[in-house]
Amino acid sequence: MKDFVEELRWRNMIHTIMPGTEDQLKKGMQTAYVGIDPTADSLHIGHLVSIMIMAHFQACGHRPLIVVGGATGMIGDPSFKSSERVLLTPETINHNLQCIKKQVSKFLNFDENTPNHAQILNNYDWTKEWSFIDFIREIGKHITVNYMMAKDSVKKRIETGISFTEFSYQLLQGYDYYYLYKNYDCRLQLGGSDQWGNITTGTELIKRMDNGEAFAITCPLITKSDGKKFGKTEKGNIWLDREKTSPYQFYQFWLNLSDEDAKRFIRIFTLMSQEEIEALESEHDKQPEARLLQKALAKDITIRVHSQEDYDNAIEASQILFGKGTKESLSKLDEMTFLSVFDGVPQFTVSKSEIENGIGIIDLLADKTQILSSKGEVRRELKGNSLSINKEKITETFVTDKSCLLNDKYILVQKGKKNYFIIIAQ
Repeated sequence: MKDFVEELRWRNMIHTIMPGTEDQLKKGMQTAYVGIDPTADSLHIGHLVSIMIMAHFQACGHRPLIVVGGATGMIGDPSFKSSERVLLTPETINHNLQCIKKQVSKFLNFDENTPNHAQILNNYDWTKEWSFIDFIREIGKHITVNYMMAKDSVKKRIETGISFTEFSYQLLQGYDYYYLYKNYDCRLQLGGSDQWGNITTGTELIKRMDNGEAFAITCPLITKSDGKKFGKTEKGNIWLDREKTSPYQFYQFWLNLSDEDAKRFIRIFTLMSQEEIEALESEHDKQPEARLLQKALAKDITIRVHSQEDYDNAIEASQILFGKGTKESLSKLDEMTFLSVFDGVPQFTVSKSEIENGIGIIDLLADKTQILSSKGEVRRELKGNSLSINKEKITETFVTDKSCLLNDKYILVQKGKKNYFIIIAQ
């Protein structure tokens, strides 16, 4: 069985480790948990750090628990947030929980016939029966206000204000750890470095209520080499849900990483061995322009999150921009991927009925859209064989019809190798 702590160390995934944790892990199969608040109906790649820690944990022979915060998600973690979150309804949380379950199952083994099979739990299940009075009598009395106020995550909110609801969050999360310790023999909690305060409240509660011992490991918060938040783009988060982020966009995010980021992230987000990664790094350094690290990372994580077919389609979609695509490959693209590939390309609108009834290429590009400035320019480009419709070269006799419409809506016009235009049929 591989040593979990050593596995995290060479992957640079340890920020803080509680004394005694390594000795506990040497006693045999251990159970650990990470928490995820169900604030959306999809995970984004920021969540993948915790999920991959659990994947490494399971690969080392241990048993992972994923706790989806059905209860704590109704409150909101104040840790290093500048303002209070919008609270979620139970119906929204349950929907989000079911979506998250499906995504996590691609990373962890949930086969109950496996001794260290993963489980997904909802902390609402063991919190819902508590009354407020019972909770503060039985649980709250063990943790002092002074102890709770000393947490950095609370200190940072004192000046701007923190509600009692958010202030109580660490006590609820602490009780999660106690409950799992008592009912699942869970003696290790994992999470981001911003969760250290919440996690240690749990270990303290276990000590005070049961005279027990529990442990913790946190990983560094992931940022990109340019200082920007990991997983964020100008258009927002990179989601695991294909309806929020297409597989093509997902693939492109990893492919476009800097060399520095690719070297860090391939350790975190893949299960490749140290020998495999170091060999890949050596090859990459010999010809960095080939972007071998980025390609290996993008392939591994795209197939894991989506599928081999989605990866193959992303490769094919990427080639379309560089002149290798065909009308057939273009026709395979769904609308979201098509618009992702040609993001930022100038768009023009033409009546759908006119296109279906037939418009000559000269009228289409000069009069109907002004893609080219004049009919004379259209004729010159046609004479030079530099115009294409949907990746097929055209002549002056070309006339539109219904078959020209990609996704029953778009026509792709190309002038030369790099100039693209989209006609939208409305």
